[in-house]
Parts: sequence; C-alpha cells; structure tokens
Amino acid sequence: MRFYSLFLLVLLWAGFQNSSAQALKTEKKEAWVVKRETPKEWEQLVYGARFMDRFLPMPSGTLSDKSWGDACVQPRYIDNGIEDDTRSYWGGNILKGEDGKYHLFVCGWPEDSPKGHMTWPNSTVYRAVSDKPYGPYVIADTIGRGHNPEAFRLKDGRYVLYAIGKCYIADDLNGKWVRKKLNFDLRGRKKVNLSNCTFSRREDGSFLMVSRTGRIWISRTGYPDFQFVDDGCIYPNVAGSGDFEDPVVWRDHIQYHLIVNDWRGRIAYYLRSKDGVNWVTDPGEAYTPGIAVHADGKKENWYKYERIKILQDNYGRAVQANFAVVDVAKDKDMGNDNHSSKNLCIPLNPGMLLTYLDTDPVTSNTKTIRVRISAEEDFDPQTEVDIKSLRFGASTEVNWGRGCKAISSQKEGKDLIVTFNAAGNGITSEEFAPKMIGKTKSGNLIYGYARLPWVNYNSPILSARKPIFTSSASGTDITVEVDNFGLAVSELATLSINVSAKGEKEQEIATAKLLPLKPYENANVKMSTSKVIEKGKNYVLEVKVRIGEQEHSIFRTKSGLIK
Repeated sequence: MRFYSLFLLVLLWAGFQNSSAQALKTEKKEAWVVKRETPKEWEQLVYGARFMDRFLPMPSGTLSDKSWGDACVQPRYIDNGIEDDTRSYWGGNILKGEDGKYHLFVCGWPEDSPKGHMTWPNSTVYRAVSDKPYGPYVIADTIGRGHNPEAFRLKDGRYVLYAIGKCYIADDLNGKWVRKKLNFDLRGRKKVNLSNCTFSRREDGSFLMVSRTGRIWISRTGYPDFQFVDDGCIYPNVAGSGDFEDPVVWRDHIQYHLIVNDWRGRIAYYLRSKDGVNWVTDPGEAYTPGIAVHADGKKENWYKYERIKILQDNYGRAVQANFAVVDVAKDKDMGNDNHSSKNLCIPLNPGMLLTYLDTDPVTSNTKTIRVRISAEEDFDPQTEVDIKSLRFGASTEVNWGRGCKAISSQKEGKDLIVTFNAAGNGITSEEFAPKMIGKTKSGNLIYGYARLPWVNYNSPILSARKPIFTSSASGTDITVEVDNFGLAVSELATLSINVSAKGEKEQEIATAKLLPLKPYENANVKMSTSKVIEKGKNYVLEVKVRIGEQEHSIFRTKSGLIK
C-alpha cells in the first residue's frame, strides 16, 4: 500500500522540523542565509495541507557509513539516486522510457577537481539508467557539456535536453544527442535570466516554460522557439523574492503545479494554476532541509537541497522528487576531500483520483456535493477510506481543517462515491481545483484534487509585442501585434494603449477593437493618437485588453517609444 501510517508521518514531520532547526543553527555562520518569517497562521494548517506532507520515507537500500560525507549524512542509502567517488553530481530530471527503465539526466564534474564544487561551470551532462525510479543509477551515456539539465519529450516523439545556454536533441533516449540551440523571443520585453528553465507539456502537445525569475514562455512545438508571454513574475510576494531559483513546473490531469526554492531563506513554495499563466500560492512549506528520511525515522541531513525535479505517473501526478544535495556548504566541498554532492530520490504520496460528479455550479442553494474516489492497483477506497475523516472544498477551507463533511457513501464497481453536506465548501467562481483531505482507516494521509465540470480549463491567453510608434502628420501611428497563446478562441475585446512620463498621470491615448483570435493566431492592430510622443523620451507603456468589465495588462515596459 502506497500510504504510510499517520503516526509515522507525524514523527517524520517532527524530524523535518528538528532537522530544519539544526540546519539553520549551523547556517547562522553563513553570511548568505536569511531568516524568513513564515506567516503565523501556517501553524493552524492541518496535516496534508503543505506540499511537504506528501514526502514519504526513502525506500530501503544499501545502508553504509563507509562512503564520503559529513557525519550528518551517515549512514545513508548509497544506492539511492546516483553517487560515486569519481564524480560530484548535480541537477537533473528522470524520464521513464519505452524500455521500462528510468533515465536520469544529470550533470557532474571530477570529484578531484582543484576547485571542488566550484568546478560546476565546467559540468558534463550524462544519461544514467536504473530499473527502479529511485536508483541506483549507472551512467550509460556522456551527452556533452552543460549544467542543470532538464529533458522533455516533444509531440513528434523526439527528446529535448535543455542545459544552461544550450540544448541537445535526440530521436530516442539512447541518443545520438546533437547539440542545438533554443531560441527565446523576448517580443519587445526586457531580457531576463534564462538559466535554470523548466518545462511542462500542455494539453495540445505545446510547451509551457518558466524561466528562473518566474516568467512565462510558450512554444507551440517545444523546439526551437519559445515566446515570452507574460511580463509579471508568478512567484509569491515575499521578502527577498529576488532569491528565488530552481523552479520546477509540471501538469497533471487536473492542473499545473510549480515549486520554487528560496535558496537564501531555506524554504520552498508551492503554486497551482488552471492555465499555467495565472497562479495561486498555497500556504505552507513545499520543502525544507531534512526531508530525506528512512522508514525507521533516521535522517540523511543534507546541508542543501536544490534543483528539485518531479517524476510523474500516467496521470501526470508527482510520484517522486529528486534533488541535488551536498553534505556541506558548496565552498567547503573541495577536490580529493571527504565531501561531495549527488542526486537523491524521495517518493511522494501521489494523491487520489477524484471526479466531481455534479454538473451544476455550486451556489448558496447547493445542498450536497458528490465525489467519486477511483480505485487503483494499490488502493481500495471501499475498504481503506475513513469516511468520517474526509473534508472537501476549496483549498482555502480544507487546508485549515474546514470544508464539507461526508454524510454518506456508496460503492460503484470498485470505486467509492462520497456524498458531502455542501455547507462550508468555500467554492467560488474563481475555484478550479477543489481539494479533499482525509485518512485511511489505518491512519494514512489521503488527499486529492478534482476538476469542476463547469470550468473552462482551456482559456485564451492574449499577449502583445511591444507596440511600434511612428510619427505622422496628424500625430502618432501605433501598430500592436497581439497573439493568442491559449487553447481556446478569445472573445471580442477592446485594446488600449496607456502611457505616462515622469511626473505625469497615466493616460489612455488610443483604443481599437480586437477581433476574436484562434489558438496561436495573431493580429496586427493599427491605431493612432494625437498625443505628442517625444523622440528619445522614456515612457511607461502599457497595453491593456478589456472584455466586458474585466481589464488586464498584456504588455508593460519603460522605454523610449520613438527613437
């Protein structure tokens, strides 16, 4: 059975907290560490609310205290992930091949390098293979130079391996890997950091990319072109947000997920999205130091956990996380010493398969809500679920122990249909993935998300290039190219141009109708203004779209409009 007892997981959670405290105590000597104050209300979150609650004990393996490493990581499972005495490893994600094997794309450098860990800019990318998702992984192929690799499969069956500053392409996982280049079209936006990018395949086979600083890019094919879609940063607004790095994005059959690491604050955050562009941040830690725990409660207390990547099942659910870990501060890991880094794997509770059965939107008059819990090969909801423990509704309710209570259940085939009293469900018009939290009869954590039948998950995504301003006899002519990167046709809208200069209020200077656009269709919208746009003068420029009473920005910059 894939779920562990609540008692054990509570012990592990206590271990996480203690390990984190010990790590922070040690790191007070490190100048780069900043104490992040988490919201006080997080103390009221129930078990299952945090993403970190989904981490499970590491599978048993070869336990040894004879390998390299500080005392804090002894003894450990030396056959988990990939490690050896020859190389230091970092980064990398795992793909399951058609051969049934697991392929880890990881970078590394000689352990005896004079600069130790600081040799990472000269990393080599390897493909390592294992019969099991958690290892041990053995190098099968040397692909080429690169750091922080991430591999994904295109709709046409080819594989793309992204690394900082380059990529490799192959027809299958076994190679031959050919070095290529991804093209990033800024579309008139300011240059952003394009290291440590992460990718997720969309429903139609196109790809969403999140760059290091939390910006959204979309490619219709996944190679070679990515378009800069959204100006805003999707990361949570917390102190020191400039310290975010190592995002990982993935999509399951319900929604998009993203985790981003606050490397200076030693905490990661978990976000969810309906369309991959508009995100909500869930409360609680996504992970902190101290999450590598054995089934008996012993910990491998790695100094740093970075470069999280997600292994997905056939539904897209996260079933395993793998990390780049090091036993000491990076600058303390030198060549030919007792310290090094490796890639480490930790299984995750994947959650239940839920189906929301009622077709009518929830209102104040809704009396009951019905949800199907599907049976799986290793999960029998009819015999395992503690019905009284279940809570269902908006995450804003369920994560705090509120939400709907179950009032009855019935069997249907091998599945279980649960009826909830709708009171306290918290589901609003903005909700796209209500959540269930509960436990099994033996005390195991169970949770899951469901789609709502009335929600359109394939929405249009409008984005503009930087407008072109041209002086004319009557004033200024403006041309704006607008693209629809969404998976649905957009509505008739009004496009407006808004500008302001230093000391001036924002002013709407031109408007035009924007006709509906099909997915990946674009339009060049022409308009004019009598406002004098001075040559060489810097303006704050914003392009907005209005649909009915709703208005949002699709381009924003500060620059000279006429050169």
